[in-house]
Amino acid sequence: MSNTIASQPLLPAVESFLDRPVHGSFVAGKPLVSGSGETIATHDPGSGKKLAEVSALTAEEVDRAVGAANEAFESSDWATMPVNERAALLHRLADAVEKQRDVIAQIESLDAGKVQAQAQGDVQNLADTLRYFADMAQHMNPRTTLAVKGHEAWTYRKPWGACGFIFPWNFPFLLIGWGISPALAAGNTVVIKPAEDTPLSAIYLAELAIEVGLPAGVINVVTGSGAKTGAALSANPNIRRMSFTGSPEVGRMVAEACGRNLVPVKLELGGKGAAVVFDDVDVSQTADKLSAAITFHTGQVCCDATRWLVHRKVYDQFVDACVERLSQVKIGHQLDEQTQMGPVVSAKQRERVLGYLDKGRQQGATCVLEGGPATVEGYQGHFVKPALMAGSLDNVAAQEEIFGPVAYLAPFDDEKQAIQMANHTSYGLANSVWTEDLSRVARVAESMVAGNSWINAHNVFVHGVPYGGIKQSGMGGGVLSPETLMDYYRSTSVVRPLSD
Repeated sequence: MSNTIASQPLLPAVESFLDRPVHGSFVAGKPLVSGSGETIATHDPGSGKKLAEVSALTAEEVDRAVGAANEAFESSDWATMPVNERAALLHRLADAVEKQRDVIAQIESLDAGKVQAQAQGDVQNLADTLRYFADMAQHMNPRTTLAVKGHEAWTYRKPWGACGFIFPWNFPFLLIGWGISPALAAGNTVVIKPAEDTPLSAIYLAELAIEVGLPAGVINVVTGSGAKTGAALSANPNIRRMSFTGSPEVGRMVAEACGRNLVPVKLELGGKGAAVVFDDVDVSQTADKLSAAITFHTGQVCCDATRWLVHRKVYDQFVDACVERLSQVKIGHQLDEQTQMGPVVSAKQRERVLGYLDKGRQQGATCVLEGGPATVEGYQGHFVKPALMAGSLDNVAAQEEIFGPVAYLAPFDDEKQAIQMANHTSYGLANSVWTEDLSRVARVAESMVAGNSWINAHNVFVHGVPYGGIKQSGMGGGVLSPETLMDYYRSTSVVRPLSD
C-alpha cells in the first residue's frame, strides 16, 4: 500500500494493516475468508485509490458466525462470569482502543472520508461508551421484587444471547460502540455486519478484543454486501435480538425479516431535522454553529439540521451570514491538516447529493448557495460544495433525506407556524430550537414531534440521555442511556403462591 494516498504519510501500523492481500471477516476469534473467494474492494473517498480487498461472506458463513456467537454465549464464561470481571475486560478493551486511537482513527479516516480529528473523536467515543455501560452494568440489580398479594413474586433479568448488528458507513466505529457496548456489558455476544464501504475498523476492533482477553466468539464480524451478507444476518432465526442503523427503506426490510422469525428488532433510521431560529438570537453566532453542523462529516449525519426555519425579521441577515461562512469552508482530503470538510463516502453518494440539488431546482427551489461538484488539486475524490436551498417545504429537497452538506431554508412569522413547519415531515429524529427566551424554548422543544430536541445547539450526544427516533426515524428503543442497557436483558417472572 502506497504511503502517498495523502500529503500526510500513513502510520506504519496502518500500512501493515492495509497491506494484507485479503481482509477476512472475524469469526470465533479468527479471520474467516469466504470459501466462495468473493471479495469487495474498499476505496479512499478522498483519493479514489483502493485501500483493501475484504472477504464477502455467504449466507452459510454468516450462519457459522451466528453459531459461533451462540456457542460463546452458552459455553464460554462470558455470560455467567461475575459482572465486575466482565466489566474489567470491557475496560481493558476500551484502554486498548484508546492506546491505538491514532491508528484506528487513520484507518477510519481513510475508509469513511472523515476528517482525521473527527475520526479521533469517534474512536474516543467508543472507548467512553464501553466504559459507560460496563460501569452501569455493575450497578444493575437483576432481580426486582414485586408486591403482589398472596404471592412471593419477582422478575429476573438475563442476557438474550447472540445479538446481530448492522451498521452504516457514516460513523462506522462510533456506532459500533453505541450498539454493542450495552449488549456486551449485559453479557450477550455479538455479530457485527459493517457497511461494505467501511468495514476496516470493525475488523481491527474484533482483533483487539481477542488480544485483550475477550473469549473467542464474543465479538464476530461478517463482511460483505448488504443485499447478501446483511440480509442473511437479519433473516437468521438463531439471532436473539437485532439492531439496524441506516435508511428507512432498508430498515423496513430488516424489520420484515426479523418479524418472520419473531426476533425483537431495534431500528435507528434517518432524519430530516429542523433548526428553528427565532429573532432574538445572536445571528452571527447561530450562523456559525449551524454552518458547522451541516458541514460536519460533509453532512452525512442522520440527525443533522437540514431544514433551517428562520424568523422573518432576521431571515435575510441569517442567510447572508451562512452564505459567507459556507463559501469559505476549506474542502480537501480528509488526512490533510488544513481540511475542514472532506469528501462524501462514494461516487454513488456524490451523485445522490448532486441529484437532489437538480430535483429541488426542478420543483421550484432557489439555490441561495449553489453547491455542486468540488475540485481538490491532486485528488480524484468524491468532493462536493456546501449548498443552501430555499422555497416551499413541500419540495423534495425539503422532504427527503439528502445526506450531504445541503440545508433548506424557509421563513416563519410566529411560534405556532414554526412548530407546524418543523413537524411537516415524515421523519422524527432530532430538531433544535434557537432563542434566548428559556420559557419559549422549552415550550417549542416539547412541541416537536421527534425523539430529541436540542436547545441552542445541534448534534448533542451525552451518555445518560436517551437518543432515538420515532415515525420514519426509528422504533424499538434508543441508545446511550440506562434504558439502552435494559434492552439487552430479557425478563423472567417468578411467582410462588403463599399458603393461607
